[in-house]
Amino acid sequence: FYGSPLGSWTPSPLGEAFQANNSLWYDWWMKDYRYGSHSIFDIRLHLVWVTKYRYPVLTNKIALRCRELIRQICEAHEINILSGVVSTDHVHLYVSLPPQLSPSKLVMRLKGRTSKKLQEEFQELRKRYWGQHFWARGYFCVSSGNVTDEVIREYLAGHADKHADEITVEGQL
Repeated sequence: FYGSPLGSWTPSPLGEAFQANNSLWYDWWMKDYRYGSHSIFDIRLHLVWVTKYRYPVLTNKIALRCRELIRQICEAHEINILSGVVSTDHVHLYVSLPPQLSPSKLVMRLKGRTSKKLQEEFQELRKRYWGQHFWARGYFCVSSGNVTDEVIREYLAGHADKHADEITVEGQL
């Protein structure tokens, strides 16, 4: 691939004009992707989790500290926060994460560390959540992206037509 961000520019057999046009296309197409040492990715998730018994305890200083802790945890694990809201009884987080981190591990770290720190720092939380369970069990997670299911199906249908001699699988996997 000419002009790959993973390597240096290599001479194009089609000349410098091709390199310039290719560079413009590449800049437009790949601008929103993140890069690892051996990967190009765009993994976006919408996460939601709630306080135990949905008690409305995330107010004032507790909510600000919760937001600060979430930011610190995400920064430590190379997670980009695209948007987020700390409500009185739940947290919404829209993030972009690297491929080596699974959604379950991310939520485990976020819920575990924030629960521990918030209960250490705020006496009123220790009294209400005496069993050290600040967050309810479970969470909501959905992936998001700029490619819809319909676009993927159309691409795969067209891809199967171009490569008719290869094995294709129809339906759900």
